[in-house]
Parts: sequence; C-alpha cells; structure tokens
Amino acid sequence: MKPASIRSLVTGGGGGIGGAIAAELLARGAAVLLVDRDETALRRAAERLLRYGDRVGTLAADLTNAADRKRLCTEAAAWRGGINVLINNAGVNHFRMFADQPPEQLDLAIAINLLAPLHLCRELLPHLQRQTEACILNTGSVFGAIGYPGYAVYSATKFAVRGFSEALRRELADTSVSVRYVAPRATRTGINTSAVERMNAELGVAMDPPELVAKAVCDMLAGNKVEAVLGWPEKLFARVNGILPRVVDGALRKQLPVIRRYAGESAVAATKP
Repeated sequence: MKPASIRSLVTGGGGGIGGAIAAELLARGAAVLLVDRDETALRRAAERLLRYGDRVGTLAADLTNAADRKRLCTEAAAWRGGINVLINNAGVNHFRMFADQPPEQLDLAIAINLLAPLHLCRELLPHLQRQTEACILNTGSVFGAIGYPGYAVYSATKFAVRGFSEALRRELADTSVSVRYVAPRATRTGINTSAVERMNAELGVAMDPPELVAKAVCDMLAGNKVEAVLGWPEKLFARVNGILPRVVDGALRKQLPVIRRYAGESAVAATKP
C-alpha cells in the first residue's frame, strides 16, 4: 500500500513498538489512530507526534472489554473516512517459569495477546472488505515459532496468532484484504523487566530498538511480503525449530540454569510493592 493512502489503527500505541510504528507511518505520510488502555502513555505518545497535526488520533480503550472494543471499532470505521489498515500490536509478556505463573497472568495474556486481535479482526473485517485495498498486520514474536523456557504462556499466544494469521490470509486470498504477520525478536521496550535484559546480555541475545521493528512493519505494508521473522540468527533458529526441533531442544537445555535464575528474579521483583 502507498503510505499516503494508509489510515491505520495501531493497538498498544502508547508502548515502545506501537509508538515507533506510529512515528514511522506518519513520517511516510500515513494517518494513525493510536489506541492504548494506559491514558497517560497514550497522551505522551500523542505529544511526541504533535507535528503531524490531525493525521494523529488517539482513543483510550481496554481491549479485554467487549464494550470498549465495540466503541473502538465503531470509531475506527468512521475516523478520517474509516481505517484501511489494522495493526494488532498490543501485548503483555510475563517472564516466569510456568509453574510459578499466577492464573490471572494466564488469563490476561490470552485476553490481550490472542483474543483481542481475533475480536478486532472479526468486528472490523466487514468494514475493511469495503475498502479498495486494506491490510491486517498482526505482531507476533520469534517465540511464536520457537517455544522458549520462561515464556510458555507468551509463546502459546504467539503461536496461536501466527496460525490465525496464516489461516485468515488464506480465507481472504480472493478479497481486497491482505493479512500479514511480523515476528520481532527481543526488543528494548518497557515490556521487559531488568532481569530479562540482564539474562539476554549474559546469553548473548541481541535486543533490537523498536524503531527497527517499526521500519520492518512499514516496509511490509508497502511491499508484498506476508510474513517475516526479524533478526539473525533468530530467523535461522525458527526454521531449524520447524524442521529439527530436537536440535533446538538441546541448545535451550544448556541455557536452562541461566533462564531459571533470571525468571526467579523477575518473579520476586513482581511481588514487591
């Protein structure tokens, strides 16, 4: 799609990746409606984009709430003539070993990472199909192709989003709506605890700036690529895991002591006031 023709809804717009996607889209000439449940973060994101004037819109909404989703979809279908790009970017990520993860974190991760994109796609699809050209872009993760210790629930949601994106893309193959999926590797945003950053440093895991992810997203919207895993060697590991998962099992087993140590630190930190 030509950037100047894009009217995009970006969920998680108050966060690092969402804010970076918005900034990159706007710099290329698009219009962006930012959505986040955190009103303070949303306001700060909008303030950083004031120079783009009325091409920026904001809407506070809780994507786990059906009434909020309905209100969001109604406004999105009317904003500047109606959006033609839906970017499902909002997400939560709790770094803990599965046995230590409280039930409410499971419910929240499934509600935001998986159910919210499904509901938004379903509600907005009739509107998007009325557009001459439209796109749904779902933000996944390299952990949607490689199940990683300490991220069992997060991996489960991202595996599901990847499968949903693939199936929906095939369902809509003969329509005006394209479906795309981007899988970033570790990214430097507020979603990560300090334990995650220290673990990644010890294991030699690279962390990308959100601007790199934003550029990849905008390049996908402008091009023909429908799925991308970002980063090397993560892209290679994702392919190996699909063909020879036992090889990856062995590599990750060697990392388990380090992962368990930092996951424990992250769990302790989460319980402190």
